[in-house]
Amino acid sequence: MSSSASDMTGPGDGEATPARLRNRPTRLLALVALHSDRLVTEGLAGLEARRWHYAALASLQEFGPASQTELSRRTRIHRSDLVAVINELAERGFVERAPDPADRRRNVITMTPQGRGHLHRLDDLLATIEDDVLAPLAPAERLQFTELLTRLLDHHGRSCFRDA
Repeated sequence: MSSSASDMTGPGDGEATPARLRNRPTRLLALVALHSDRLVTEGLAGLEARRWHYAALASLQEFGPASQTELSRRTRIHRSDLVAVINELAERGFVERAPDPADRRRNVITMTPQGRGHLHRLDDLLATIEDDVLAPLAPAERLQFTELLTRLLDHHGRSCFRDA
């Protein structure tokens, strides 16, 4: 553990954190995740967006138009929550919802040019936030950190998203 980690203090209390706490990877991961989550949530709010907006737009950009069911599966956004996300994105002109020609009971969601522009703005914002969160790490360390997080998520993925 680096000296900066060993010198960590509690949140604004000025007291040193017990070694038992500062040397627990699960606790450290949770604290960094809380900080990162707050920055992302606040940053997205500044663009009148939420994580789920980004997830839906990113999926549509990468895989193309999709049914609501497929979009729910790809983003792990519960179908009932996805309806609200799509409504919000459609109201802002970022996606269009149209009946599926192959099955009129389903809707197909398509990203609009305005949605692509919004996604690019969100990408830029998230890159800036990630630069802030990962500032102490060199580029090679950032890559390694991302690879390690990916390995952890791949290992725990099924149980992480059991109820998603």
